[in-house]
Amino acid sequence: MKRIFRSDRGAALVLLAAAIVGLVLANSPIGPWLIGVNHAHLPIPALAIDLSVGHWVSDLLLAVFFFIVAAELKYELTKGQLNSPRKALVPAIAAVGGVAVPALLFLLLSGGGDLARGWPIPTATDIAFALGVLALFGRGLPPRLRVFLLALAVLDDLIGIVFIAVIFTTGVDFAALLLAAVAIAAFGVLSRWLDRSRWVGVLLLALALVAWYLVLQSGVHATIAGVGLGLVMVGRHGTAVAHRLQPWSNALIMPVFAFSAALVAIPAGDQIGPVVLALALALPLGKTIGITIGGLIGARISRSATPVVGWDLVAIAMVGGLGFTVALLMNQLAFRDNPIALDQGVLGVLAGSGISLVVGAALIAWRASVHRRRIAAGVEEVEIDEDEDGEPDTPVTKTAVP
Repeated sequence: MKRIFRSDRGAALVLLAAAIVGLVLANSPIGPWLIGVNHAHLPIPALAIDLSVGHWVSDLLLAVFFFIVAAELKYELTKGQLNSPRKALVPAIAAVGGVAVPALLFLLLSGGGDLARGWPIPTATDIAFALGVLALFGRGLPPRLRVFLLALAVLDDLIGIVFIAVIFTTGVDFAALLLAAVAIAAFGVLSRWLDRSRWVGVLLLALALVAWYLVLQSGVHATIAGVGLGLVMVGRHGTAVAHRLQPWSNALIMPVFAFSAALVAIPAGDQIGPVVLALALALPLGKTIGITIGGLIGARISRSATPVVGWDLVAIAMVGGLGFTVALLMNQLAFRDNPIALDQGVLGVLAGSGISLVVGAALIAWRASVHRRRIAAGVEEVEIDEDEDGEPDTPVTKTAVP
C-alpha cells in the first residue's frame, strides 16, 4: 500500500478523485450540510486558536506537506538537480516565465479592482499532480524531461512560498515570529541527534507543534512553519523523515485538502464571474507560454547538450499548468475576505487544471510515442534509468527531438 501512495501515479489519481468527489458532493442534496461542516469552527480558546474545519486542514495539515516540499528543495539545492548554477539556470528561467505570464494574463482578464488580489493563484504548479501525469502517460520519455519538470516545480513552489510569506501576511506579531524562529532553530540543532534516541523524535515533534503555533499567532500563514522546519533539519534526517511522511501526505493530507477546497456549489451560468475565466485561461495558456519562452531562453543561454526544447518543452509547459492544490491554497489566501470570488476561484482553478490535465496528458502521450518510435528505429541512444518506483523507464536521449 505504501508503494502505491509513494508513487507519482498513485498520488495523482487519489488527488484527482478527492477533488472530483468533493465537487460532486458539494452539488448534491447533502452539499449544503458538507459546506456548513467545512466552515464550522473548532476553536481552542485556551490557546487563542479559532479555526474552521477547512482552515485546520489548510493551516495544520498542509504544514506537513510544505515540510516535505522544503526538505526536497533543500536536497535538490545541495545534492540534487539544482546543486549548481548551471543546472538550475534553465528551470529557473522557465519557472520565472511560468510565474510572470500567468500573473499578467490573470490581471488582464480579471478586470482589476479587488479581484486583482488573485494574481498569484495561477503561478502555482502542483508537483505531485504534474509528476503523476508524466508517470501515467509518459512511458518512453527521456528522464531529463522528468528532471526538468521536477526542478521547475520545486522552484515554482519556492516562489509560491515567498508569496505566502510576504504577500499574504498582514499585521505581523514580531515577538511571536521571533519565538517561532527560536523554536525552528532549536529544532534544527536537535535534529542532529535524531538517530540517538526515540525521545529526540518526541522532542522534535513537540518543537514542531510549538513552532507551528507561534507562526500561526504571528500572523504569517502557518504553513511557513513547515517550510522552516524542513529547511533547518539536518539533510540526511530531513530526507528520511520526508520519505516516511510522503505516503501519508499523498494518501491523506493532500486528498483531504483537495476534497475540502473543492466543496463549492457551482453557480448558474450567468453568475460565473471573470475570476473563473481568468484562471481557466491563465493556468493552461499562461503557464504554457511562460514556461516555453523561459525554457527556450534558458536553453539558448546555457547551451545544454541535451536541452528540453520543441514539442517536448511545450508538453512539459502545459503540464505545468496543473496548479491544483497549491493554486487552491493561494485562492483561499487571496480571496479569504471575498466569499463569492473565493468560490469562483475554486471553479477557475479546477477548470484551468482540468484543461492542463487533458491537453497536457495528450501531448505527453504523443511525445512518449515519438520517442519510443525513434528508439526502436535506432535514432536515439538510450540508457535504462530507474524511476522512484524502481520501475525501468526509457530515458536519456543523446539527440534533441524537435
